[in-house]
Amino acid sequence: MVSFLKKESYGWDNLVEIVRILRGPGGCPWDGEQTHQSIRRNFLEEAYEVAEAIDEDSPEHLKEELGDVLLQVVFHTSIEEEAGHFNLDDVADGICRKLIYRHPHVFDGVAVHSTGEILTNWEELKRKEKGQSTNAAAVDGVARSLPALWRAEKIQKKAAEAGFAWPDVSDAMDKLSEELAELKVAVDEGGDVAEELGDLLFAAVSIARFLQVDPEMALQAASDKFAVRFRQLEEQVVKSGQRMDKLSKGDLKVIWDQVKHSAKGEA
Repeated sequence: MVSFLKKESYGWDNLVEIVRILRGPGGCPWDGEQTHQSIRRNFLEEAYEVAEAIDEDSPEHLKEELGDVLLQVVFHTSIEEEAGHFNLDDVADGICRKLIYRHPHVFDGVAVHSTGEILTNWEELKRKEKGQSTNAAAVDGVARSLPALWRAEKIQKKAAEAGFAWPDVSDAMDKLSEELAELKVAVDEGGDVAEELGDLLFAAVSIARFLQVDPEMALQAASDKFAVRFRQLEEQVVKSGQRMDKLSKGDLKVIWDQVKHSAKGEA
């Protein structure tokens, strides 16, 4: 058993010590074996669970999930500290320098007149900081690890900032129709369906950007709506003494339309 003083309450330093103990000699074999790659997905999952706690508006749940994210930060940093690359102070130093650099209106007396100007300055400073001398470099700099809809949205925003964008939403709608037609041709004639479907989704994100709708949230809402209606569909089928897999597609569509109209309050 390792030497560790248990307390009524713990702080930041205790978390750092616990991770050191877990990964050290006499600690936990599983923790000691982990690498950045092996727990990469854990970090993503914890971040999404924070988002879920925010959506629930639950302070207690949020506190718990933020703790899980904090553990990930300490754990990944511990791996690098063991390798002699950097420690938590280096991580803190880096983000402090970044915040000071990107807030010249706070720390260096630069005059600004709106939050829009602040965001514009932020993007310019970010590009300088990352050495992105061209618009293409800014587009390439969008993280590939983002959810696809968010990545598409950010890429389109970068392109729009460079002046490459549809003038209004009607043009974006026309593009969506064009991509849908190309997808139909690919399906009918054996073309590259995956590519055409990707183009269709990319075009849909463009419309979302014009309408200031978060495409990821919109799709999540659509998925939630489908799940609720599917449950109601199944309940109606079971209530009638039948099985879904024994009903025809036409019969299922009739019940689905009834559920859909009921949800919309239609007679």
